[in-house]
Amino acid sequence: MNFWLARRRYLHPSYGLSLIFLIANLAFHVNAGSLDTIGVTLLRRLDPTLQGSGVQVAHPEAAFQPGNFWQVSPAFTGQPTNLFTWISIMGTATNFPNTVGNESGHADNVGANLYGTTNGFYPSGGVAPQIAHVDNYDASYFYYNIVSVSVAIPARIVSQSFLFSTNSETVVNQRYDDYADQFGTLFICGIGNGDVPVSPAATCYNAIGVGVYGGASSAGPTVNGRSKPDITAPGGPPGPQTSYSTPNVAGSAVLLLQAANRGDGGADTNAAGDIRTIKALLLNGAIKPVDWTNGIGTPLDARYGAGIVNVFNSWRQLAGGEHSFIEQSVVNSDNPHPPGANTNNVPALTGWDANSISIGSSQDRINHYYFTLPGNDSYTLTTTLVWNRQNGKTTINDLNLFLYNTANSNLVACSTSMVDNVEHLFLPQLPPGRYDLQVVKRGFVGQASNTENYTLAFEMFNLSLNIAQTETNAFISWPVSPTGFRLRSTMVLNPPSSWTDVTAPVLVDTNTGQNIVSVLPLGTNQYFRLQRP
Repeated sequence: MNFWLARRRYLHPSYGLSLIFLIANLAFHVNAGSLDTIGVTLLRRLDPTLQGSGVQVAHPEAAFQPGNFWQVSPAFTGQPTNLFTWISIMGTATNFPNTVGNESGHADNVGANLYGTTNGFYPSGGVAPQIAHVDNYDASYFYYNIVSVSVAIPARIVSQSFLFSTNSETVVNQRYDDYADQFGTLFICGIGNGDVPVSPAATCYNAIGVGVYGGASSAGPTVNGRSKPDITAPGGPPGPQTSYSTPNVAGSAVLLLQAANRGDGGADTNAAGDIRTIKALLLNGAIKPVDWTNGIGTPLDARYGAGIVNVFNSWRQLAGGEHSFIEQSVVNSDNPHPPGANTNNVPALTGWDANSISIGSSQDRINHYYFTLPGNDSYTLTTTLVWNRQNGKTTINDLNLFLYNTANSNLVACSTSMVDNVEHLFLPQLPPGRYDLQVVKRGFVGQASNTENYTLAFEMFNLSLNIAQTETNAFISWPVSPTGFRLRSTMVLNPPSSWTDVTAPVLVDTNTGQNIVSVLPLGTNQYFRLQRP
C-alpha cells in the first residue's frame, strides 16, 4: 500500500499561531531496515537491555481538524494503555478512547517508530520499546500551556513531527531555546519535507533538527545562516518523510539517556545525560554520506547535517568516558593561540567532555585537548562541540574548534561559525602524530555571557582487516566499533580497479567484538577493503 503526504494548516480558534503538520495513511511496512541503518540492531546484539527503560518521553501531535485527531492508539504501538497519558485543552485522560481527543494515523506511525513493540503494527517494533511513560499532547496545548509559559514536564526527550509557520520563527525559537536551557529538555524536531523551508521548531538553537535520508526534506541554512538540519535518519514506516525520521533520532536519544543514567559514560551521570552531551554524541556518531560536505564557517552539511544517525557509534563514544582538557591558556582577542608546552595527553581516543569556559571581553580563552595518534596508518577524526543558547538570551556565545599539529604548530583544520552553536570537524585521512584539539571562547563585545557550558565529543580511529584461512574458506574480520563500514573486494589493485560489495553475511562475535565474514577463495588474487559509507 502506498503512502501519501498532505500538509494542512490548522488555526485553533483559541490560539493565534498557525501549525503546519503532516498526516499519512496506514501502510504495511517492516521497520527492520531503518533499525539496521541507525545502529539499533547492532546495539541490541551487544547489549539487549538498551531499549529505553526508565526514560519518559513527550509526544506532542498537531491536531487534524475537524474531529480533533492527534492521539496515539496503544494497540497500534503494541503498548498497554497505562503507558500513556493524553493531554489537551479538553483535559487529561488515562484511558483510550477518551473524550479529550481522537486517534490520529500520523500519531500512530510516529509512536510506533519511536516506542512501538513487536506486538504492535510493525513486526520489528520501534527504537525504544521499553520506555517508562508517554505523555501524548495536543501540539497547540503543548506549545501554549507548557513551552510558552515554562511549565516543567517529567519528560527529558520530546519528539515533534510537526512544524510551525516560518513567519513565527523568531518567537518560537526563543521560547523553545529558553525552555530547553531552563529545564534540560531535548527537543527532536522534523525540519520539513520537499521544498518547504527549514521550519520552526527545528530551527531553534538548542533542538536537534532532523532531515530524512533517502527522501526529499528541507535543506538549510536557516534564514539567519545557521546550519540545519543537525542530523538525518531514514524514514521509518510508512515512508521517507521527516515525520518518521524524527522518531528514529528521538528514540536514539532515549537509548543514550538510558545508558547515561545507568552509568555507561561514567559516574558523572548528570553530565553524561545533559542535553548538550546527548546532542554532541548523536551528531558525532553520525555516518557521512559520500557527498557530505561542510566548510570552516558552515559546520554541518545543508542536506545531511552531521550525517546519518547511528546510535551504536554514539553509545560507544559515550562509553569512552569523560575526559577533561589538559591545560588552559589565555590570549588577547583574535591573537594566535598555538599549542602549549604541556606534554600530557587525553588518555583515550574516543570519548567526550562536559565542561565550561570563561573569559572577559578583551581576551580569548583556550581549553587544550592533546592527543597522540600512534603507528603508521592514517586516522579518521570526528569531533563535535555543542553549547546552548542560554535562557533569556537573544544571542549566543562564540565558541570555536581548532586542530593544531604540535610538532610544528601548524593549523590542520578549524570550525569557526559565528552564528551556530555547533562546531564540527571531520578529517578522514589524518596522519599519525600529536595534536592539540582546542575549544576556544572568544571574548569580544557582544557575547551572551562570560561563561559557557559545553560538551565536546571526539572519536579518532583506524581499522585494519584480519584474514584467517581454512582449507575451504577465508575468514575476514574487523572490529564492530565504529560501525557503518561495508566490506568490498577486487581482483586488481592497479587502476582501473573495480571494487564490489561482498554479499556474504556479516556475523558479529559478541565475545571478541569482531565482525566476521566467510568468503570462498576464487583461485586467484583477491583484495579486500572497508568503505564508509
